[in-house]
Amino acid sequence: MSSAVPTRPALPPVRAARPAVRRTAALLALVAVLVLAFAASLALGSRWLGPGAVWHALVSSDGSDADVIVRDLRLPRTVVAVLIGLCLGIAGALMQGHTRNALAEPGIFGVSSGAAFAVVLGLQLGVADSVSSTVWFALAGALVATFGVQRLASRGSGATPVGLALTGAAVAALLGALTSSIVLLDADTLDAYRFWAVGSVAGRGLDVAGQVLPFALVGLALAAINARDLDLLTLGDDVAAGLGLSIRRARLVGLGAIGLLTAAGVAACGPIGFLGLLAGHVARRMFGARNVWLIPAAGLIGATALILADLVGRLVGGAGEVQAGVVLGIVGAPLFVIVVRRRAVAL
Repeated sequence: MSSAVPTRPALPPVRAARPAVRRTAALLALVAVLVLAFAASLALGSRWLGPGAVWHALVSSDGSDADVIVRDLRLPRTVVAVLIGLCLGIAGALMQGHTRNALAEPGIFGVSSGAAFAVVLGLQLGVADSVSSTVWFALAGALVATFGVQRLASRGSGATPVGLALTGAAVAALLGALTSSIVLLDADTLDAYRFWAVGSVAGRGLDVAGQVLPFALVGLALAAINARDLDLLTLGDDVAAGLGLSIRRARLVGLGAIGLLTAAGVAACGPIGFLGLLAGHVARRMFGARNVWLIPAAGLIGATALILADLVGRLVGGAGEVQAGVVLGIVGAPLFVIVVRRRAVAL
């Protein structure tokens, strides 16, 4: 008489698929919120427009005042906000993953400081006299600073998370000091620089978005490639190397993505602080540590947050407006401090 060994029944496919279904639903919800924020940005401002007026301006414009407001003023800055928010949100998630610190931000690599220094040089030389020309100076400075930090941090034992953070902080401090020394000695340069340094999507048109779009697309592609490698890196360098991962290649790809995405954002809108920090942290709380889900979620959160910050600045500014970078600092920083005090932030 044979006795059958009882086996544990396999989990139903539906139950095994539930986490993926929930995460997919959450991503779709973030997309829906982004679409609503986009629509609100077109409709609201110093002059409120109804859905019919917005739709008319988009599909059958006849040159009326409402059509001009939507098509020429609100639509370009909203598109720029989506692109730059997406870039900075993903850059923040990548930075936090590579440094294993949920409080890290892209600016720690000295990217913003490099862009600011290059813009100041362009302003002083009189060759960065428009938004379009400023974009290229900021982009060049940001990329040089990013890869300069990687090169310096790679000396010796390689670009470790701590080494990248310390080297980036040192480079940022040096470039910040050089920038301050230039603007304090030149009143005209200071006057022009302060409008760029506050961080804003105002006055940025589709031409600016087009100039930084190629760099943003390359950065997004590198981020997608780096997502699975970053999951292994969170286990520790030794474990990741034991699983066959090239640590140096993964770090270089991640750093390239962070540099390109942050450079595109800083070049187009100036150094908008806190956005990458907030987007990466909120996405991690919603989706956990799986970067396949975390990275796109951070991008959607960053894009929505920048649109809403710009919208709030327009609504509370009266005849003028409060810049998006100021709104993010005033509203977002205290909220983030509260979240940090209530929860652990280590990855």
